[in-house]
Amino acid sequence: MALPSTPPLDRTRVRVTADPDWYEGAGISLGIRVGGLVFTSGQAPVDAEGVTVGRGDFTAQARQALANVSTVLSRAGSGLDRAVKLTVFVTDITHQDLFAALRAEQYAEPFPAETFVQVSALADPEWMIEIEAVGVAA
Repeated sequence: MALPSTPPLDRTRVRVTADPDWYEGAGISLGIRVGGLVFTSGQAPVDAEGVTVGRGDFTAQARQALANVSTVLSRAGSGLDRAVKLTVFVTDITHQDLFAALRAEQYAEPFPAETFVQVSALADPEWMIEIEAVGVAA
């Protein structure tokens, strides 16, 4: 029995940008959209100018990183409500409960899949969190 044919997948890669694009100077994309999926770069606790927000304050940094994820997903036709996978990198695993409370403010069921992992360091020693996401575009 033959399987039904499916239309070819759109494999065109489209760079996701913002104005200003806080990662452009680093030579990486804020995100890439391929077909109906959006892949974000790790979003750090930086403002639109690339300046670290909330030095020493995990909650402020997590809110900024989530806001950046939201911006990138939205710029690609997705959003936090369409996120299907988060990978959360933290420098102190004891912040997991704080992040869970912040996540609960942003997401409703069905919750995205998530990996929460402690790392020894992030790209900037002042960063306490970095979040990458995969979202579904409209």
